Amino acid sequence: MSRPADIPHSRPSLVEADAQAVGDVIRTGLIAQGERVAEFERALAKLVGQGQGVAVSSGTAALFLALKSLDVGPGAEVVIPSYSCTALWHAVKQAGATPVLADIDPATYNLSPAAVLRAITPRTKAVIVVHSFGLPMDVADLKVKEIPLIEDCAQTLGVSVSGNPVGSRGDLAVCSFYATKLLTAGEGGMVLGRSAMLLSRIRAFRQYDEQDTLTPAFNYKMTDLQAAIGLSQAKRFEAFLERRRAIARRYAEAVRKAGGEPPQVPDGYEHAYYRFVVRMPTSVGPMLQRARALGIACRRPVYRPIHRYLGLAGFPESDTAWEHTLSIPIYPALSDGEVNRVVKAVPSILVG
Repeated sequence: MSRPADIPHSRPSLVEADAQAVGDVIRTGLIAQGERVAEFERALAKLVGQGQGVAVSSGTAALFLALKSLDVGPGAEVVIPSYSCTALWHAVKQAGATPVLADIDPATYNLSPAAVLRAITPRTKAVIVVHSFGLPMDVADLKVKEIPLIEDCAQTLGVSVSGNPVGSRGDLAVCSFYATKLLTAGEGGMVLGRSAMLLSRIRAFRQYDEQDTLTPAFNYKMTDLQAAIGLSQAKRFEAFLERRRAIARRYAEAVRKAGGEPPQVPDGYEHAYYRFVVRMPTSVGPMLQRARALGIACRRPVYRPIHRYLGLAGFPESDTAWEHTLSIPIYPALSDGEVNRVVKAVPSILVG
């Protein structure tokens, strides 16, 4: 008897309506940046609670352009978490600035406010706050010294802290619409904010043609084809979150019974469950192997902390999280049968 098909760690939630939306754009003959992009910008600004948005080619481009709009460049420092995707480090380096790493809060996997304060120097020109794995951080804890805050909402779109939508309280917010994000456009990103001046600068940076002055810029545009997928997905976004939360409830019960610690949600916080991150008392290395043997693609939620690439020490909570946390597949496209398979396999994966 053959083994059931493997369950991937991530999978986009695509339906016929998404294909229809793309087809509608193709039939217009206008497939580059246009009205669909503008409509997508308005829809996301409303979702995030910001004034306006500028759609761009990727989440990494959004981070870079946010920094550029704030005049972050050579000689500047930007505080970022070490326990995060390396896109942050790349964006800061592309801006010509110096990334300064900070450790995380062990309970939330988000930046430790105390670690950020220790990392700030007179050269600090921005702090990038990553809302990790679906659980937002209260950025009020970092509103100090008048240093601009950029909220990275790539993993935590559509949730709130004490009634405030994630992305609504920083100076700028960035989103990613990569294939496996909470809402996909295939690829793409967006910068959102309330400052007309900053958003105007980002619009100027994202395209070089038909400008009144010859100012260095590049092509960071999103297409109407991508925006059409994003708009179609946005109509189902609340259903996406409901499905993730329903799966998370089933996982949480199974994980507790197996001796693991499921994600914790503090009072006043919402969780998007972009990742279902389980904390274990022992190393997750053997668990990854057992999951693979069962045809379930679990992963470490962060491939490698940035400080480990750089050979740095002094980030104990990031090291502990890397060693002891496991990400179990969770996304709306999981069938009930696949969820049942994962739940049934949890004891074998976590305990052996």
